Amino acid sequence: MFVSLPNTVATVVLDAGHGGRDVGVVGVNSNVSEAEINLLITQTLKSKLEDLNVKVVLTRKNADGLYDENATNFKRSDMEKRKKIILDTAPNLVVSIHCNRFPSSERRGAQVFFNNFSDEGKKLASLVQKNLNTINIDKINRGFSPLKGDYYILNCSKYPSCIVECGFLSNPDDDMLLNDENYRNMLADAILSGIMSYLSSS
Repeated sequence: MFVSLPNTVATVVLDAGHGGRDVGVVGVNSNVSEAEINLLITQTLKSKLEDLNVKVVLTRKNADGLYDENATNFKRSDMEKRKKIILDTAPNLVVSIHCNRFPSSERRGAQVFFNNFSDEGKKLASLVQKNLNTINIDKINRGFSPLKGDYYILNCSKYPSCIVECGFLSNPDDDMLLNDENYRNMLADAILSGIMSYLSSS
């Protein structure tokens, strides 16, 4: 259990990946889009952070994408809008929420990525991954370590950032769990614990 922070002490940007015409991956059995699950987890995490007096700024607030409809490259337009929100906010940290896929349906579990050139980003990712590893439903805990990742959202600002891949929608068990509200709540709690541990030590 974490103690609420004094008002205005910390600001966090939560980035729900994908949206609009970019649905991301889809559940192998559920056919539910990654974009939808990302937003549900992000909204739950936002509420939990705000209960602890953390200011939260969302890049994506609904099912829509952030791209300009007239953009020749909608993906680039979308990512640039996310970058602008992060830079305008100047947050203490950024967490981007996603779901994963892999050619082999056996791969499962939550994994966290960080920019290898950011010590603070690695620290944040390590704390989030440590807490995600405590989730041990259906032998899902495999003791993952955070991974280096060369991704736009990690590289677009100086602020400590991590990407949380909440599970593999290509795995039937993860697909089922990610569509369960109680499990999504557990994921949000684990990410929350990592964020609050980082903020309290910074």
